[in-house]
Amino acid sequence: MEIDLDKDIFESITRHFKLWMVEWGVPGDTAKIIADYSGFILVIVFALIVFYIVRFILVRWMQRLALKSESKWDDALVHRKVFKRLAYLVPAFIIHTAAPYVIPDYPVTLSIILILIKVYIATVSVVVVTSVLDASHDIYSSYEISKTRPIKGFIQIAKIVVYVIFIILLITILFLRSKGFGWIAGLGAFSAVLLLIFKDPILGFVGGIQMATQDMLRIGDWIEMPKYNADGVVTDITITTVKVQNWDNTITTIPTYTLVSDSYKNWRGMQESGARRIKRHILIDLSSIKFCTAEMLERYSKYEYVNEYINRTEEDIIQYNQERNIDPELLINGRRQTNIGVFRAYLTSYLKNNPNIHEGMTLMVRQLQPTEKGLPLEIYAFSRVQDWVRYEAISSDIFDHVLAGIQYFDLKLFQNPSGSDFQHLAEINHHD
Repeated sequence: MEIDLDKDIFESITRHFKLWMVEWGVPGDTAKIIADYSGFILVIVFALIVFYIVRFILVRWMQRLALKSESKWDDALVHRKVFKRLAYLVPAFIIHTAAPYVIPDYPVTLSIILILIKVYIATVSVVVVTSVLDASHDIYSSYEISKTRPIKGFIQIAKIVVYVIFIILLITILFLRSKGFGWIAGLGAFSAVLLLIFKDPILGFVGGIQMATQDMLRIGDWIEMPKYNADGVVTDITITTVKVQNWDNTITTIPTYTLVSDSYKNWRGMQESGARRIKRHILIDLSSIKFCTAEMLERYSKYEYVNEYINRTEEDIIQYNQERNIDPELLINGRRQTNIGVFRAYLTSYLKNNPNIHEGMTLMVRQLQPTEKGLPLEIYAFSRVQDWVRYEAISSDIFDHVLAGIQYFDLKLFQNPSGSDFQHLAEINHHD
């Protein structure tokens, strides 16, 4: 009966106002229109007063309480302005409730006003829900699990669902106001368009689920994807794209689903291992490789990292050759040490004694397939340091030593002839 009482109050107010205008000479029909719309204006004014009270007094009070509390979730709601945006629903509900009582005799005007109010309520509700979703993401991001299980893509999917519902609501409110099958008709009319518009988000959502369940990619991972010229750190993962900040500070944007359908290199395993691989080689001139003479071995045995190896290996070789009565006069006979073999042993010992090399991982100095450019001699080891600048400094220090020390083993590096080489050759021929 409360509604009927309110209705009677509105009717009483407008009736007295109408009679007052008639007494002042206003025609009856005109007086009724002015009285009815004046009542509606009073409703709007009342709604704005209530909105002011809620928005500037009650909401601010709630925000102060939230900021003083120790919990984080209410701070996130304040940051995303959830309470402020909820306040905008108050005047809409007041006007929507009071309008049928104030202007019941104007069905066209009433219908337009109610439609506009419903559209307004739906719009503000979408804004409020998306703000709550953003606050939820902020709260989740404050936990450690967010670094390995980001939910930004799922939040975006939830927003898309909210937007789809909002659009269907608008279609229903504006065009399909029948109570029976309005929702179904709106959904059917819009479904084909949605599949076309949201094709990439749907694929991205599927890819995001696969990446999340299989732990394929995290924010902060270093990835390489040459197809998209991506080589850097993942900074953001969304439902449609993954942003990679390359080492030259450029940004590469990769479709999310591509990271599932195509191949890429993720360096997370290296980062978690506590080491970083060094895999480089030098090219040795094949003509400088030779068997070691007694004089060469005597000279090499003075080098700190290889003297034990030379003495131990030479004892084994002498015993092997003596047991088989091999003539030692010719170097080609039996087993012999080579300068390249001694150099490999030297580098292996040098790396083992380097404090920057990880001793618990693979360490070797190996020969690769000889080419027309010489014999590739590769160092394969792992640095304890992962930082790029320091890692490069450690690798460079190692190869500085290798390049400078190779001449002590009677070896030469391969290098294509340069202009100075041809000039030197011409000078020799000129003197001859």
